[in-house]
Amino acid sequence: MLFDFTTLTEQERYKLMISTIVPRPIAWVVTQDLAGRVNAAPYSFFNAFSNEPPVLVIGIGGRKPGDVKDTGNNIRETGQFVVNLVSAETAEAMNITAIDFPPEVDELVQARLETAPSTKVRPPRIALSPVAFECERMMAIELHHDRTLVLGRIVAMHVRDDAVMDRERCYIDTPKLDLIGRMNGAGGYIHAAEGFQLPRIKLEDWVMRDG
Repeated sequence: MLFDFTTLTEQERYKLMISTIVPRPIAWVVTQDLAGRVNAAPYSFFNAFSNEPPVLVIGIGGRKPGDVKDTGNNIRETGQFVVNLVSAETAEAMNITAIDFPPEVDELVQARLETAPSTKVRPPRIALSPVAFECERMMAIELHHDRTLVLGRIVAMHVRDDAVMDRERCYIDTPKLDLIGRMNGAGGYIHAAEGFQLPRIKLEDWVMRDG
């Protein structure tokens, strides 16, 4: 069935996209405003887009037209943020930080989450998160009056010690991270470890097909 995006409403396009572009990794973003107040919020319009330079991209929407979220404002003002990945252990806490609290409320306090210092940026990372990327803003692209695409250069990465198989060779025990991703609907999630292996086929192993 064809869906003509040029004729659909914003909400209709959103519903179709989040129902089919799955699973989506979750960027649990920690920022800090100029006064030092910390903010944490999750975003599922997120992924890695380059390894050289190492770049993450996050799509940030506003609460209402002209009212951008605290995350976007803080990144614009300070140019720094930390992307924490969400494990099954931290899922409920992440969901609490998704509440639209006013700017003066510390989401990390409400979720009873402790932070750990970052090494190269001012915003802290979430201590329980198995993976955290310290980032500096490369570019912010204004897509719409309340939609922004943030490109962040990764300047440091933290991985929980027990998930590092070989530090020198950069081997990570990915299933041990127990990460989750977003699925469809308002509360759909999936364990990233529930995957399967499909080795890439080498050209020399492939038998060409006719026609």
